[in-house]
Amino acid sequence: MAKTAAECTTMAEIRENIDRIDRALMSLFAERWSFIGRAAEIKADLGIPADVPERVKEVRDNARRNAEAQGLDGDFYEEIWAQLIARAIAHEKERLGEE
Repeated sequence: MAKTAAECTTMAEIRENIDRIDRALMSLFAERWSFIGRAAEIKADLGIPADVPERVKEVRDNARRNAEAQGLDGDFYEEIWAQLIARAIAHEKERLGEE
């Protein structure tokens, strides 16, 4: 059963809710990844390269700002997003025949 952290009174409840959130995060990552695939298709049609540095900076800045708005460590979450971006670019390069 979904609970807030404050409502949990046992480690079993904490673990159950962390697992629930992890499943939800993976669903969101899967949805995000579907857009990466579509971006590669659109970029191919438009002749846009996989790596667009201005967009990379924008996405990293957004990650930092969104993390900090939630009271989270901006450096940490920007680094996680840097890894997501790097993997997405590698995937797009493969799909676009850039590597």
